[in-house]
Amino acid sequence: MEKIGKIYIIGAGPGDPGLMTVRGLQCLQEANVVLYDYLVSSELLNHTAENARLIYVGKKGGNHTIPQDKLSELLVKEAKSGNVVARLKGGDPFIFGRGGEEAEMFSKEGIPFEVVPGVTSAVAVPAYAGIPLTHRDYTSTVAFITGHEDPTKGKSDIDWERISAIGTVVFLMGVKNLRHIVENLVGSGRDAETPAALIRWGTTADQETLTGTLRNIVEIAEEKNFSPPAIFVVGEVVKLRESLNWFEKKPLFGKGIVITRPVEQAGEFADILHRAGARVIYFPTIKIVPPENFDDLDRAIENIEKYHWIVFTSVNGVKFFFKRLDDLNKDIRDLKGIRICAIGPATSAAVENYGIRIDIIPDDYTSEAVLEKFKEQKIRDKNFLLPRAEIASDVIPEGLSKLGGNVDVAVAYRTVSSGRDKLELYDLIGQTKVDVITFTSPSTANNFLNIMGEDIHLPENIKTACIGPVTAATAEKLGFKTDIMPETYTVSGLVDALIEAFRL
Repeated sequence: MEKIGKIYIIGAGPGDPGLMTVRGLQCLQEANVVLYDYLVSSELLNHTAENARLIYVGKKGGNHTIPQDKLSELLVKEAKSGNVVARLKGGDPFIFGRGGEEAEMFSKEGIPFEVVPGVTSAVAVPAYAGIPLTHRDYTSTVAFITGHEDPTKGKSDIDWERISAIGTVVFLMGVKNLRHIVENLVGSGRDAETPAALIRWGTTADQETLTGTLRNIVEIAEEKNFSPPAIFVVGEVVKLRESLNWFEKKPLFGKGIVITRPVEQAGEFADILHRAGARVIYFPTIKIVPPENFDDLDRAIENIEKYHWIVFTSVNGVKFFFKRLDDLNKDIRDLKGIRICAIGPATSAAVENYGIRIDIIPDDYTSEAVLEKFKEQKIRDKNFLLPRAEIASDVIPEGLSKLGGNVDVAVAYRTVSSGRDKLELYDLIGQTKVDVITFTSPSTANNFLNIMGEDIHLPENIKTACIGPVTAATAEKLGFKTDIMPETYTVSGLVDALIEAFRL
């Protein structure tokens, strides 16, 4: 008999991927089948196992991708097939979700399950809007209410008189019934001048907050055409937003920044952008893959003792070189006596992770700066190895040769098109959610144009940002005007330049 699998019921948090719990992330990475809802951040899906099956089962505006009974059956079927299943739900699975019902089904069917609580939007969204739900000077009571109740049914299940007496009341999913909610609160004794706030897409770069009172909040929402998903907060604590609004004041809040580098290498860049409040848009234009053969690199590694210098120009070069070193049953001891040059702090850090010190890091992170450094060295008749991309600039090998060095270039990896659909990006551009396209290497720019097409026409308000002059030169040859370029050619430098550009 085939072994029964397991189901993790995971709360994915309110939208900001950084609010996913550590335990939730561990369970997500363990699963080989993931069923996820509409409000789950797409960035969390980047953390699933490489071969995991992803199944969208969300609902939007009452439209179910799959009915709840069929969804429960699917979960049971997957687990009974021996799979480890992640049921990824927005917010907390037991707060106004169907997590409890699903768990009952698993228990009845004898399927092992674990509930991983999530940060509920009821608490997180007001916090991101600068509204503490309790405060010593205002109230020590708070209630959470579903806003989904049908206003046309004969009798309400909500005790409005008791609810109206509570200091802070938070309604989840209440925009469609906003007028009904307000009328019941005021009709049950709540002062019409009580402060109120509506927060949509809370904890994300699309967060939008409206404030008013119970007397005018409906009119304000209708005027702004305010739509779900949103949280409705009622209480004196809403006044504190004026001084505690921290999230929407971040330097890149609401700015859509497109990352064109591979997803697996975008982590640091995305993290820094998130911390600055940006809307991070993953649109990788390239994939990093092994070369068609390792003949040149293998030959170099087999004769590694002949080299005096190894020059690394990218993190990928480091990664593939050391992977191949290991594949050929060698390790860092075989590099004894060989000096190392690395361009930039990221490449240097990648080498140092192997316990190897860097001998030369150029002041500028360019090929020309590397050559300037080597002019200070005695390199005539010295042997150099450059593990690098299949297509790359010849400035360094040609320059070292002119200085008297013997240079072997070995292909360690290739960059190929990611094959992304240009309509993904055009759709976001049409929604005015894109403010900047970033290029962090010449290959990201080249393949961006290949994907988008020669007839590409970006709106004038969308800026182009390049990590350094080499990338900028390539972008400009392709017809892109470089609007933003950092003084320090790193992703953190690029984010600093983006912040400065939007500050002006």
